[in-house]
Amino acid sequence: MKQPNVEGRTIVVTGGARGVGRAISIALGARGANVVVNDIGAELDGAGRTSGPAEETAAEIRKLGGQAIVNTGSVAEPDEAQGMIRDAVAAFGRVDGVVNNAGILRDGFFHKMSYESFKAVIDVHLMGTFNVSRSAAGFFRDQKGGALVHMTSTTGLIGNLGQANYAAAKLGIVALSKSIALDMQRYNVRSNCIAPFAWSRMFSNLPSETPEQQKRIERMKKMTPESVAPLAVYLLSDAAHEISGQIFGVRANEVYLFHPTGLERSVHTADGWTPETIADHAMPSLSSSFASLNTSPEFFSWDPV
Repeated sequence: MKQPNVEGRTIVVTGGARGVGRAISIALGARGANVVVNDIGAELDGAGRTSGPAEETAAEIRKLGGQAIVNTGSVAEPDEAQGMIRDAVAAFGRVDGVVNNAGILRDGFFHKMSYESFKAVIDVHLMGTFNVSRSAAGFFRDQKGGALVHMTSTTGLIGNLGQANYAAAKLGIVALSKSIALDMQRYNVRSNCIAPFAWSRMFSNLPSETPEQQKRIERMKKMTPESVAPLAVYLLSDAAHEISGQIFGVRANEVYLFHPTGLERSVHTADGWTPETIADHAMPSLSSSFASLNTSPEFFSWDPV
């Protein structure tokens, strides 16, 4: 049996004090990793700042016998993202991995979404993932190794209502992860994504008025943040040394592998296409393979296992 060992490794976990991030931080600490718990302690929309949640999570790791320090920098600020990595190196001598988990929500239907709401979510999720990963990349290159785990979402991979900003950011993270995997494979640096299904405050604003909505929430509550942590720990360990550029999902006891890109189907003509022949022949041939407009909850029609 492979032993996914993270003992003695230094891992930065952004948004590491609550929900999925907290579960990953504690799981890493319990297995002997040195954890930098990064969290600004903001509200769900990004407002406010406190070190309390990060301090509590770090204390929990120490109680389990692990080592942890706190960083309250914002991933959206490049200087503060660099500070997270500097803190890791200053405290533990090196940095071996990053979990890009920090996030905010500012939901709204596209025709009502403000520029500020769109930009704020992009800045935290997509730019934040770039900022922290780029800050660690030089250290990874010099030490010829490192692992990045980025949190994406089926909102980007499949779709959802009222989350154009979140979907754009999360699918952008998938492309960024693949590019990092390609660019840095020569330095033994791995980059993978996880789409977590887990009940947390990120879903606390879901409507719960109808019986169907209440049933959906009860299903989601069975999907705990702790169920996501084992895959993150594995991807940060040497046991996953050959795995890079992939997109995984975790839903309770299920693990998924996603492939959101690739050629689906093709048609051709020897005479070249015109708008008319496209209408008459190309589109009818391709339409059976069109992507659906299902949302993520509709796509996963079965209950979590």
